[in-house]
Amino acid sequence: MGAAVRLAGLRKVFEGRSGSGTVVAVDGVSLEVEDGSLVTLLGPSGCGKTTVLRMIAGFETPTGGEVYIGDERITTVPPNKRRTSMVFQGYGLFPHMQVYDNIGYGLRIRKVSAAEIRDRVFSMLELVGLKGTEARLPSQLSGGQQQRVALARALITEPRVLLFDEPLSNLDAKLRVQMRQEIRRLQQRLRITSVYVTHDQDEAMTLSDQIVVMHQGRVEQVGTAPEIYNRPRTLFVADFIGKGNFLAGTVRAVDGDRAEVEIAEGGVRAPAEGFRAGESVWLLLRPEAIGLGPAGTGRWQGRVAAATYLGSEIFYEVTVGTQNLLVKVGHPHGAIALTQGDPVGVIFDEGSLHLVRREVAA
Repeated sequence: MGAAVRLAGLRKVFEGRSGSGTVVAVDGVSLEVEDGSLVTLLGPSGCGKTTVLRMIAGFETPTGGEVYIGDERITTVPPNKRRTSMVFQGYGLFPHMQVYDNIGYGLRIRKVSAAEIRDRVFSMLELVGLKGTEARLPSQLSGGQQQRVALARALITEPRVLLFDEPLSNLDAKLRVQMRQEIRRLQQRLRITSVYVTHDQDEAMTLSDQIVVMHQGRVEQVGTAPEIYNRPRTLFVADFIGKGNFLAGTVRAVDGDRAEVEIAEGGVRAPAEGFRAGESVWLLLRPEAIGLGPAGTGRWQGRVAAATYLGSEIFYEVTVGTQNLLVKVGHPHGAIALTQGDPVGVIFDEGSLHLVRREVAA
């Protein structure tokens, strides 16, 4: 499959107010979105992800770089000529229009016949599970139903690319899970190329074929959810995605695909690719990769500093020397409950360690 969307050196600079200078919102973003895939732009507020989405849609004009859909350069093409549709955070429904008219609005302004509009609207209602709601006003719908209407309205025009601007952020946690599953189901069923913006890591991990992690207007890493989570390339990605323990260390030697790393707690051997002896590193150890045993077992010895019970899991803070480690114990029912002050052995497999380069001040 070829790229349905291609961004080449995309850049956006905003002028500050009252001569206060400029703000670089997007700084040289290049990206390819394969036809039929769902790619998520993920990052904190202000990282540039929404600005990138708006440049794809045509709502913002790039300061530099190019936007392509297929082989067509659309950098300066008006939004209504791009064959893209946007699903907004705030639904964007017309409050005075019934569901039927909201969904069919895009076809009506394209002067599609009334008969075809009717057929396509009812087909969309069936697709998004809203059959029988066509005569209701948006105010008579739940938040999840309104978002389904917005999705149907975006799909009915048969766009080449579907764009999502944090569409689930107004929904409660349980409904968000249901809706992201529904969006993924529809996207895979229709095989429609989609670009999805969110700051929610769980959303990105469950929805995406590829995740694009952004920071300060730039792309930090592109990869699948397992690649991003298990093999982050930078400290920012490692810290932003999930929870982690970061231990400062130095590579003492490299033997094939393993590195001997010296940390305050002693020496360990970690998987390594492209590292050299003498480099300063962060040793990443995910909380779920750590087990706790009786004192005297494991690689390190520590004491429980705190415990947080969350039903399906318990998070322990364990003090090892001067380091506090976060440990996640899943399925805690039947497990021995540990309390503050209990001595424990810290158990982990060296294969679960991951190295990230550490910048050291000169």
